[in-house]
Amino acid sequence: MGTENGDAEIDAAAGLETEKLDRPRSALSALVPRLRLVVLEGADRGAVLTPRGPRASVGSHPSNEVVLKDRSVSRFHCEITLEEGRARVRDLRSSNGTLLDGVPILDAWLGDGATLTLGETRIRFEVSPEQADLPLSERDQFGALVGSSIPMRATFALLERAARTDATVLLEGETGTGKGAAAEGIHLESARGKAPFVVVDCASIPGELLESELFGHERGAFTGAVSTRKGAFESAAGGTIFLDEIGELAPELQPKLLRALESREIKRVGETNYRTVDVRVIAATNRDLRAEVNAGRFRSDLYFRLAVVEVRLPPLREMRSELPELVERLLRRLDAAQRPEAAFLRTPQFFAQLARHPWPGNVRELRNHVERCLTLQEQARLEIHASDDGAGEVDTQLPLREAKEAFERTYAVAILKQHRDNVSAAARAAGIDRIAFYRLLWRHGLR
Repeated sequence: MGTENGDAEIDAAAGLETEKLDRPRSALSALVPRLRLVVLEGADRGAVLTPRGPRASVGSHPSNEVVLKDRSVSRFHCEITLEEGRARVRDLRSSNGTLLDGVPILDAWLGDGATLTLGETRIRFEVSPEQADLPLSERDQFGALVGSSIPMRATFALLERAARTDATVLLEGETGTGKGAAAEGIHLESARGKAPFVVVDCASIPGELLESELFGHERGAFTGAVSTRKGAFESAAGGTIFLDEIGELAPELQPKLLRALESREIKRVGETNYRTVDVRVIAATNRDLRAEVNAGRFRSDLYFRLAVVEVRLPPLREMRSELPELVERLLRRLDAAQRPEAAFLRTPQFFAQLARHPWPGNVRELRNHVERCLTLQEQARLEIHASDDGAGEVDTQLPLREAKEAFERTYAVAILKQHRDNVSAAARAAGIDRIAFYRLLWRHGLR
């Protein structure tokens, strides 16, 4: 992990690079609510903190939108966001945890006036009467990404600004939100658009081969290296390298990637000298790297080098108004827009069913569902799956006590997704009070 002084140098370097992002060309913008945090107890007692946008990370590190002096607060402690007109707080695997009205939480909706406890600091959450001016793109498409809602056009505005620079970009978002399409769009709209765009999936390549994949190797460097081979960094010369699933990068490779980002120098496996490379780096992850830093699995200095420009791709559940337009575009891609049998995919009943689903797989899941409906020539049923959280069928080989615990976890995950992660609604449906439901989530390590 980097030292505090090292982090300060990284922050300064990142700040210089971030300044390259110019103001949006379009004057189009939207007014969105602002968050307000009133510190009731702790080292910052009396402070009224108002982040600039609808998202705010809270912690002791200066890179947070809300910085607290409390030493018992983690570097990245929690994040507060406005989603679908409601506020949400998510703990970032902090050391001391996050309490909402005295109850330990991992992920929960925030009500106006709710109290958060972070270490020795107690904060009252409010929705500010002021509003923030959120820049929007005039376009409804960026590369292969489409959307006309405020979340998507705000994302497009940031992607457009990033494309006009050479800054390193970190794309964050759930599986299926289009991070790969966003990376390719940045590349194509940049000055490097005619140069190579090289993709490396850090999750699909075994750790022992990933170093060679990234940096190349010399002949005889290891068993099977029968010839010299360029790595992805050299292959992307003059263009862009896209590091997908960067959160899966092995700890032993993180310092080597850090050097490549800092000095644009790489060394092939089995070589003694470094080579200079001219590449732009875009990375993507469905993990929260701040939480990974807190957990000690990801280097803080590497995170800051990657997150010069951070762009979050919104999940589909935040853009339900996009569903009719997305379905229409998917039908055109499937060459089914003019087919008579696709008519039922444009009915109010079909869109009502789509709007009720939480879409854990986002646009990718929507595409598969539309294709399945076309194939079956009927409105296929949408199931609530909990497999992403490790839930599954009850194993009858387990003792009763363990099977009961497994069922509780499966049930909690499924009912949360059914109610779109609304803990209060899930608790009512489960027939227990909200605090008891929070304890159930905490006991099973669910967020």
